[in-house]
Amino acid sequence: MWWVLLLAGLAVCALSPAVPPLTANLVHWASLTTPRSGALVEDTFYLTQGIEVSQRLLPRAKGVTFTPADLASGLRVDAGGRLYGRPERPGTYVAPVRICSEGSCEEQELTLVVLAYEPWEPRELTFPGRVGMPLDGEIGINGGPSGVIPTFTVTDHDKVPAGVSIGPDGHVSGVPVKPGISEVPVRICVAGNCAGVVVRLIVV
Repeated sequence: MWWVLLLAGLAVCALSPAVPPLTANLVHWASLTTPRSGALVEDTFYLTQGIEVSQRLLPRAKGVTFTPADLASGLRVDAGGRLYGRPERPGTYVAPVRICSEGSCEEQELTLVVLAYEPWEPRELTFPGRVGMPLDGEIGINGGPSGVIPTFTVTDHDKVPAGVSIGPDGHVSGVPVKPGISEVPVRICVAGNCAGVVVRLIVV
């Protein structure tokens, strides 16, 4: 009888490493089924009716793919997260986007605010300054839809004079270090309605 009990105990010890613990299975299942909140850096987009859209959804994690889908009238997302198309009707649309990573998927809602087309124009493009004196100006715009903040992007940073910067809010600042005239290309976007302008800095 003693030998029988000894053999049974050895058999149990030999099999136990080959059987994965139940808790490991539960943890793996939870990682697949528990949604990850905030998978995208930005989930709200302001667009303009009739203006071609070409933007990209920015995931917080690497190796993420998207399920291609229609999001709103005239708008789609592809597997790489590119938001594209031409909005057909004004309005606010909430659409789910399916995001997959490492074998698990979740849905996150996008808010697409499509505004009626309203023309706009830059308010100021020339800024005088002096060497060694602080600059404090703002490009700004006239017109466009109310409540929408325009964005300003320098498209050639080599054209910006030393000591000066143009921020994404259109603020021109810094202390010029030498005289000269600089023409800086800037892209202005208002709810997806974009145009390129040239900002002139005259430093004496």
